[in-house]
Amino acid sequence: MRVIHLAYRNPKGTAMSRQQREALDDLLRHAPLDLGGDVGEARAAFHDMMTGVPLSPDVTATAGELGGVPVVGVETPASDPAHVLLYLHGGAYAIGSAADAVGLAGDVARRSGARAVCVDYRLAPEHPFPAAVDDALDVYRALLGEGVPSSATAFVGESAGGGLAVATLVAARDAGLPQPSSVAVFSPWADLSVSGDSAVGKAAVDPSLTPEGLRTRARDYLRDTDPRTPYASPVFADLTGLAPLLVQVGSHEILLDDAVRLAARAAAHDVHVELQVWPQVPHVFQAFAAMLDEADDALRAAADFTRAHWEAAGTTDAYGQEASASKESVVRQ
Repeated sequence: MRVIHLAYRNPKGTAMSRQQREALDDLLRHAPLDLGGDVGEARAAFHDMMTGVPLSPDVTATAGELGGVPVVGVETPASDPAHVLLYLHGGAYAIGSAADAVGLAGDVARRSGARAVCVDYRLAPEHPFPAAVDDALDVYRALLGEGVPSSATAFVGESAGGGLAVATLVAARDAGLPQPSSVAVFSPWADLSVSGDSAVGKAAVDPSLTPEGLRTRARDYLRDTDPRTPYASPVFADLTGLAPLLVQVGSHEILLDDAVRLAARAAAHDVHVELQVWPQVPHVFQAFAAMLDEADDALRAAADFTRAHWEAAGTTDAYGQEASASKESVVRQ
């Protein structure tokens, strides 16, 4: 068991970092997105926000399908096709899409030297729980079935996608599937009961999320399901046997306690877990690497974590052997 609590500081100077953080806070407070409002309007506003930033010219996005689920493949010139990031987007299970997540997925893929597969899982309220878990698990099964070894795969998720990433690994374990080499989650929404103390204690400094908005979207997704259900809220799950976990969160967000409790839960179940709390930055700050130095540093830390576990698994030098072994194990199941 290993638990590391890290609070990073900007190596490029606190004055510049403070100006960047203040500019980002102001931008988010004036954003048109109302998370708990009409779901159609929220989807349109979120799409406009995510696609308003030009995509880096070195990122290629290709629509496709895996396991009957729509996906978007994301590659950069640095991508090694032998290594796959299974990427799960945010949006409180009701908004967002794989296409909306291409920018951040591309940033992670570039730094990790891998290709990403963004899962376009079904959204609530049209498709309630457990549709998102089922779709993510089906894509993972399909990757294994295509011969991609679990040891050359890593999960990455942001916000609801972070909670979904961990929930999917719990479901994969319960289904007898092998774990990927690692999982990295950014500001995970891991408690759909919204019961963490930070839901109230951090409300004044969070420029993006409100407890009321999260509870609205949780009702859309869960309907009559208990929000403490492990596949919905992994802070209440048995995490025994899960892949090594990296949790990154900002101190200026109401989901701070979700991240801290998720890391503590993993540690209690003997999972290798690293918790990084970044001071005075907002929800999914990693998406703003173009304007925030801490975001770039966090993405590099996540890439280092992912690559380290690929190297530990030996996939860098023995991909063919690992792939063959993985395909045989899937066939036997």
